[in-house]
Amino acid sequence: MENVIIIGGGTAGLSAAVYTARAQLTPVVFRGDQPGGQITLTDSLENYPGFPDGISGFGLYQALEQQAVRFGAKVISDTVQAVEFTNHPFTVVARENEYKARAVIIASGSNPRTLNVPGEKEYVGKGVSYCATCDGFFYRGKSVVVVGGGDSALDEGLFLTRFASRVTIIHRRDRLRANPHLQQRAFENEKVEFIWDTVVEEVLGDDKVKGVRLKNVKSEELSEFPTDGVFVFVGHIPNTSIFEGIIDMDDRKTIITDKRQQTNIAGVFAAGDVQDPIYRQAITSAGTGAIAAMEAEKFIASLEGKSYPGKL
Repeated sequence: MENVIIIGGGTAGLSAAVYTARAQLTPVVFRGDQPGGQITLTDSLENYPGFPDGISGFGLYQALEQQAVRFGAKVISDTVQAVEFTNHPFTVVARENEYKARAVIIASGSNPRTLNVPGEKEYVGKGVSYCATCDGFFYRGKSVVVVGGGDSALDEGLFLTRFASRVTIIHRRDRLRANPHLQQRAFENEKVEFIWDTVVEEVLGDDKVKGVRLKNVKSEELSEFPTDGVFVFVGHIPNTSIFEGIIDMDDRKTIITDKRQQTNIAGVFAAGDVQDPIYRQAITSAGTGAIAAMEAEKFIASLEGKSYPGKL
């Protein structure tokens, strides 16, 4: 029997682990197949409070995990396969073992959304990528395209300029959605170019990517654009499949919570990208993780007939 099980080892999950561990609840964290979550794919976080010179996403993950473990959290390199929330205590089934918990915090994050066009799946690892920090090194002196217009697209596109000779950002609209600071940096970078009002219709190549077929959304004109690599940053899909039919979700499969991070099941909370389709920032994930942790402690205190808060 565990007090709290946290599903996910990203910013939200580890922030929840810090708070519940300090409350002496000895949380168990399942960090899954991608320790640190999406934040580890970001080369430099310049807007996380407390780091005036920025910090790498992987560096932030490491610091959070070390802090959580220091306070008594148990981090397990396993992935949750199924849950049973009908009866209390709750059941969490991982690949290797089955666990019982009095409270659960879902912080399973999200995965990159694909373009779903011909050639994309076939050329993954052969020129199609969803992680600039993972694969940028392989494009030294080459030309690449970045698909998207949000913070991730520009942040990863700017990272790619360290290696690529040219980075062309393809966006379906005539203006970017990224924050003004990132936009300014991109517009001022001589290696960055833009193709507006355009979508990718197909990824072209033979044994590796050679180009993309483009369509102008206004004129519907088709064209081919040569490139050595295609980096896709068009949003994310919440990792909620194992909770379908159990936890209430919206039409985007995002978990619905109240202001206290409570789901429709008492004692089950959610935090981070898995329940936030709007902001999706490291700082907001950390905040919702902290809230979920404090509410989980409050829930457990109510089961024990104790007062809240305990030691935080």
